Amino acid sequence: MKPTPETELPQTTEPLSRRLLRSLYINLGIDIICAVIVTYVMKIGDQFLPNLVFSLCIGTIAMVLIECGRSLFWRNATPRRMHFLAFILAAAGIAQFLGARLAMQLLGLPTNNFAMSMYMNVNGIGLIILTVSVCVGATLFFWNLSTLAELRNQAAIERARTAAVEKQALQAQLQMLQAQIEPHMLFNTLATLQSLITIDAARAQQMLDQLIHFLRASLSSSRIEKTTLAQEFSLMEAYLELMSLRMGSRLSFDLQLPATLRDTVIAPMLLQPLVENAIKHGLEPKIEGGRVEVSASRQGQLLLLDVSDTGLGLSNGLADGEQQTPTGHIGLSNIHERLQALYGSQASLTVKPKLPHGVIAQLQLPILS
Repeated sequence: MKPTPETELPQTTEPLSRRLLRSLYINLGIDIICAVIVTYVMKIGDQFLPNLVFSLCIGTIAMVLIECGRSLFWRNATPRRMHFLAFILAAAGIAQFLGARLAMQLLGLPTNNFAMSMYMNVNGIGLIILTVSVCVGATLFFWNLSTLAELRNQAAIERARTAAVEKQALQAQLQMLQAQIEPHMLFNTLATLQSLITIDAARAQQMLDQLIHFLRASLSSSRIEKTTLAQEFSLMEAYLELMSLRMGSRLSFDLQLPATLRDTVIAPMLLQPLVENAIKHGLEPKIEGGRVEVSASRQGQLLLLDVSDTGLGLSNGLADGEQQTPTGHIGLSNIHERLQALYGSQASLTVKPKLPHGVIAQLQLPILS
């Protein structure tokens, strides 16, 4: 879309007092330069100090007139370019007259009409051209500074808005990924409960109590952004207790969490899919069952979380010692995507065979202070 005259100059919401203060500093330097030009280039007068007084008076009045007039007539709106240039010319003429009169008073020179007319006739044309040129140049310079400040402010607002949108999108993605954790454990447990009710009511009641305890902890974890290793291991203990009731002597487990890592903060429900995967694909299909071990350790600034089992092992033909970044099972793919969303390249998930049989899944997470 072609810009209209009203949009040729950018808007600025910078306060007048701040603009004036900043302009005052820069205006001082410009006035000194103008005094040098008048004295040594234009050869008006033979002393630098009087010309500096004239330059300061004219420049300061011009700056005040332009800044105040701009705020008075246009406020924060964008004026038409030709209207604003005409305003600058008028302000320059007024500043030339008032500034010269003020400078004469400060220097003790006569300020009657004859003296003013003589001053304007002898020096007026050159000084007016210089004043107008400086006013136009300085105004555009100051305006560009305001434009840059406003653009930086808008960019910061846009970055904040983008970050907020990205955070909302990330939270939605994480909630979706958390919701993808396979419900097979719940269905299998309910099926086991249904069969136990008629043959072993006491064990069914114990399993139901443990299921309620696990679901309460699981739902709480799925609704928070961060948790601690202590809470995560507590959730895993509730889950494994429930599974041991269902599988009986076919399942044993061990949880190893050093006291120094109990308060370490991580994203919730990263371990559960690994433990579920170990039981579903490793131990449940194995007639004699097996053992699951969950451990945490620290290596520099990395947190290592290992889930190992003595189940059937990998079925994709990996040789002993080889590793992979799994994306096949929905639980492992879920974790992989969540790691990328939360930590980027700082985190990883690897799966390798465990000798003599079984699988070791390892999470590597950055330890965030």
